[in-house]
Amino acid sequence: MDFKTELKQYQNQIEQELEKYVRKEACPERILNESMEYSLMAGGKRLRPILVLVTYKLFKDNYEVCMPYAVAIEMIHNFSLIHDDLPAIDNDDIRHGKLTNHKKFNEATAILAGDGLLNNSYIVISEDLLNTSNKYELEKKLKVFNEFSNAVDRMIAGEYVDTEFEGKEISSEYLEYTHKNKTAALLKLCVRMGAILAGAEEKELIKLTDYADKIGLAFQIKDDILSVEGNELITGKPVGNDEAKGKCTYVSKYGLEKSKEILEEMTKDAIEIAEGFGNKAEFLKGLANYIKDRNK
Repeated sequence: MDFKTELKQYQNQIEQELEKYVRKEACPERILNESMEYSLMAGGKRLRPILVLVTYKLFKDNYEVCMPYAVAIEMIHNFSLIHDDLPAIDNDDIRHGKLTNHKKFNEATAILAGDGLLNNSYIVISEDLLNTSNKYELEKKLKVFNEFSNAVDRMIAGEYVDTEFEGKEISSEYLEYTHKNKTAALLKLCVRMGAILAGAEEKELIKLTDYADKIGLAFQIKDDILSVEGNELITGKPVGNDEAKGKCTYVSKYGLEKSKEILEEMTKDAIEIAEGFGNKAEFLKGLANYIKDRNK
């Protein structure tokens, strides 16, 4: 099966799973629930939950057992997008080619919708923990839960640094720190969650963590590049916003061509790591190239 076909299958599966967690009942907070659904079901690449499943499949086939964690990470991702778009942070009007949450509803509702998705992710995981009676499985899931919580903390820290230094010149170390936490922390979490839940050995976990670091940085660099030369009709969000807001990006720090060179290097390194896992890692290799070549 070619990469794009397999990716589409995974995306469809994640969409179906997310639908199970959408609250449809009529209640006083109906609009809040609609706001949460609006962002959660707005589409997107679904790469984070897919990474959980694919990494699990390197070691075991029954990846349905890690589906709650895949759902939870997508809730976290969309919580971050809602808050990222708010007037106090990026003040964006468009996301995935649609109005951002605070433009579709209002700012207060968007803030609370983000909070709701954040909290629901913990509900999803805690319910899975409560339903786990096997001590060995429970220990793995508790480890994942701890890493999940810490990764969310790092993502928030990275977002803060990105916001705090907007319009200011920052060092290469601060730039790397920002993106390592804001973007790469969740991608690394996804890979580690799948591997830990599948019972991967420590040496395998180290290699996969390195792979995740590479694609996490590649993902952010590609975002920075698309912010300069992307097509708004394809990306679904404004182009040139980073420069207009004075954000320090890889492009502003190193220039467009150097950023593309770093992107190529990160992709090459990630593919080399994936090759160490044999034929089962073909999707991970394809994903590294997909991140590099994507146009949105």
